[in-house]
Amino acid sequence: METTKKVLDKILSSICVVLFGALVLLVTWQVFTRFVLNNPSAFSEELAKYCFVWLVLFGAAFVFGENGHMRIEFIQDALPVKIKMVVQIFIEISIIFFSALVLLSGGLTITKLAWEQLSAALQIPVGYLYAVMSVSGIFIIFYCIYNIYTILKNKKPLEVV
Repeated sequence: METTKKVLDKILSSICVVLFGALVLLVTWQVFTRFVLNNPSAFSEELAKYCFVWLVLFGAAFVFGENGHMRIEFIQDALPVKIKMVVQIFIEISIIFFSALVLLSGGLTITKLAWEQLSAALQIPVGYLYAVMSVSGIFIIFYCIYNIYTILKNKKPLEVV
Protein backbone atom coordinates (compact mmCIF):
# COMPACT_ATOMS: atom_id res chain seq x y z
CA MET A 1 0.00 0.00 0.00
CA GLU A 2 2.93 2.30 0.73
CA THR A 3 4.40 1.72 -2.74
CA THR A 4 1.04 2.37 -4.41
CA LYS A 5 0.69 5.64 -2.50
CA LYS A 6 4.19 6.77 -3.44
CA VAL A 7 3.60 5.96 -7.12
CA LEU A 8 0.21 7.71 -7.07
CA ASP A 9 1.77 10.75 -5.34
CA LYS A 10 4.44 10.93 -8.03
CA ILE A 11 1.90 10.58 -10.84
CA LEU A 12 -0.49 13.18 -9.40
CA SER A 13 2.26 15.69 -8.66
CA SER A 14 3.61 15.30 -12.20
CA ILE A 15 0.14 15.70 -13.71
CA CYS A 16 -0.48 18.82 -11.60
CA VAL A 17 2.84 20.36 -12.67
CA VAL A 18 2.10 19.68 -16.36
CA LEU A 19 -1.46 21.00 -16.07
CA PHE A 20 -0.31 24.13 -14.27
CA GLY A 21 2.38 24.77 -16.87
CA ALA A 22 -0.12 24.25 -19.68
CA LEU A 23 -2.58 26.57 -17.94
CA VAL A 24 0.02 29.34 -17.66
CA LEU A 25 0.98 28.97 -21.33
CA LEU A 26 -2.65 28.89 -22.50
CA VAL A 27 -3.67 31.95 -20.51
CA THR A 28 -0.57 33.82 -21.64
CA TRP A 29 -1.36 32.92 -25.25
CA GLN A 30 -4.97 34.02 -24.77
CA VAL A 31 -3.92 37.40 -23.37
CA PHE A 32 -1.34 37.87 -26.14
CA THR A 33 -3.76 37.06 -28.96
CA ARG A 34 -6.55 39.15 -27.45
CA PHE A 35 -4.64 42.32 -26.61
CA VAL A 36 -1.62 42.29 -28.92
CA LEU A 37 -3.00 40.64 -32.06
CA ASN A 38 -6.60 41.80 -31.51
CA ASN A 39 -7.72 38.35 -32.62
CA PRO A 40 -8.51 36.16 -29.57
CA SER A 41 -7.62 32.51 -29.84
CA ALA A 42 -10.74 30.36 -29.92
CA PHE A 43 -9.29 27.17 -28.51
CA SER A 44 -7.08 28.49 -25.70
CA GLU A 45 -9.86 29.75 -23.43
CA GLU A 46 -11.74 26.47 -23.55
CA LEU A 47 -8.62 24.35 -23.17
CA ALA A 48 -7.53 26.52 -20.23
CA LYS A 49 -10.92 25.84 -18.59
CA TYR A 50 -10.39 22.08 -19.00
CA CYS A 51 -6.85 22.34 -17.60
CA PHE A 52 -8.05 24.38 -14.64
CA VAL A 53 -10.84 21.96 -13.70
CA TRP A 54 -8.53 18.97 -14.02
CA LEU A 55 -5.79 20.75 -12.05
CA VAL A 56 -8.15 21.61 -9.19
CA LEU A 57 -9.57 18.10 -8.85
CA PHE A 58 -6.24 16.30 -9.23
CA GLY A 59 -4.66 18.84 -6.89
CA ALA A 60 -7.37 18.21 -4.31
CA ALA A 61 -6.73 14.46 -4.52
CA PHE A 62 -2.97 15.05 -4.21
CA VAL A 63 -3.45 17.20 -1.10
CA PHE A 64 -5.53 14.39 0.44
CA GLY A 65 -2.52 12.14 -0.08
CA GLU A 66 -0.31 14.65 1.68
CA ASN A 67 -2.88 15.08 4.48
CA GLY A 68 -2.57 18.79 3.86
CA HIS A 69 -6.11 20.16 3.69
CA MET A 70 -7.04 22.98 6.04
CA ARG A 71 -8.61 21.90 9.29
CA ILE A 72 -9.55 23.24 12.66
CA GLU A 73 -7.25 21.37 14.98
CA PHE A 74 -7.77 22.92 18.37
CA ILE A 75 -10.76 20.65 19.08
CA GLN A 76 -8.92 17.50 18.03
CA ASP A 77 -5.81 18.55 19.93
CA ALA A 78 -7.83 18.77 23.15
CA LEU A 79 -8.99 15.15 22.81
CA PRO A 80 -7.23 12.08 24.19
CA VAL A 81 -5.24 10.07 21.63
CA LYS A 82 -7.79 7.22 21.30
CA ILE A 83 -10.70 9.62 20.77
CA LYS A 84 -8.61 11.64 18.31
CA MET A 85 -8.00 8.45 16.31
CA VAL A 86 -11.72 7.66 16.28
CA VAL A 87 -12.54 11.22 15.15
CA GLN A 88 -9.96 11.04 12.36
CA ILE A 89 -11.29 7.67 11.18
CA PHE A 90 -14.85 9.05 11.25
CA ILE A 91 -13.74 12.04 9.16
CA GLU A 92 -12.00 9.76 6.65
CA ILE A 93 -15.10 7.54 6.38
CA SER A 94 -17.27 10.65 5.87
CA ILE A 95 -14.97 11.78 3.07
CA ILE A 96 -15.16 8.31 1.50
CA PHE A 97 -18.96 8.49 1.47
CA PHE A 98 -18.92 12.01 0.01
CA SER A 99 -16.37 11.04 -2.65
CA ALA A 100 -18.25 7.88 -3.57
CA LEU A 101 -21.61 9.61 -3.76
CA VAL A 102 -20.76 13.00 -5.24
CA LEU A 103 -17.47 12.62 -7.10
CA LEU A 104 -17.59 9.01 -8.25
CA SER A 105 -21.29 8.36 -8.76
CA GLY A 106 -22.23 11.94 -9.67
CA GLY A 107 -19.17 12.23 -11.89
CA LEU A 108 -20.09 9.09 -13.81
CA THR A 109 -23.67 10.30 -14.22
CA ILE A 110 -22.76 13.76 -15.50
CA THR A 111 -20.01 12.34 -17.74
CA LYS A 112 -22.52 10.01 -19.40
CA LEU A 113 -24.95 12.90 -19.87
CA ALA A 114 -22.31 15.22 -21.31
CA TRP A 115 -20.60 12.69 -23.55
CA GLU A 116 -22.88 13.44 -26.51
CA GLN A 117 -22.37 17.21 -26.27
CA LEU A 118 -19.39 18.68 -28.11
CA SER A 119 -17.45 21.66 -26.83
CA ALA A 120 -17.75 24.80 -28.92
CA ALA A 121 -14.13 25.47 -29.82
CA LEU A 122 -12.39 22.13 -29.44
CA GLN A 123 -15.19 19.94 -30.82
CA ILE A 124 -14.48 17.20 -28.29
CA PRO A 125 -17.03 15.63 -25.94
CA VAL A 126 -17.73 17.76 -22.87
CA GLY A 127 -17.67 14.47 -20.96
CA TYR A 128 -13.89 14.81 -20.83
CA LEU A 129 -14.32 17.86 -18.60
CA TYR A 130 -16.48 15.91 -16.15
CA ALA A 131 -14.60 12.60 -16.30
CA VAL A 132 -12.00 13.95 -13.92
CA MET A 133 -14.60 14.00 -11.12
CA SER A 134 -14.79 10.20 -11.04
CA VAL A 135 -11.04 9.74 -11.40
CA SER A 136 -10.37 12.22 -8.62
CA GLY A 137 -13.02 10.52 -6.46
CA ILE A 138 -11.24 7.19 -6.85
CA PHE A 139 -7.92 8.76 -5.83
CA ILE A 140 -9.47 10.49 -2.80
CA ILE A 141 -11.13 7.23 -1.70
CA PHE A 142 -7.78 5.44 -2.00
CA TYR A 143 -6.05 8.11 0.09
CA CYS A 144 -8.77 7.96 2.77
CA ILE A 145 -8.46 4.18 2.97
CA TYR A 146 -4.70 4.60 3.18
CA ASN A 147 -5.10 7.14 6.01
CA ILE A 148 -7.39 4.79 7.94
CA TYR A 149 -4.90 1.97 7.39
CA THR A 150 -2.07 4.19 8.66
CA ILE A 151 -4.00 5.23 11.77
CA LEU A 152 -4.84 1.62 12.64
CA LYS A 153 -1.37 0.30 11.80
CA ASN A 154 0.53 2.92 13.80
CA LYS A 155 -2.09 3.09 16.57
CA LYS A 156 -1.76 6.85 16.65
CA PRO A 157 -3.46 9.81 14.94
CA LEU A 158 -2.22 11.12 11.63
CA GLU A 159 0.37 13.86 11.75
CA VAL A 160 -0.65 17.11 10.12
CA VAL A 161 1.65 18.38 7.36
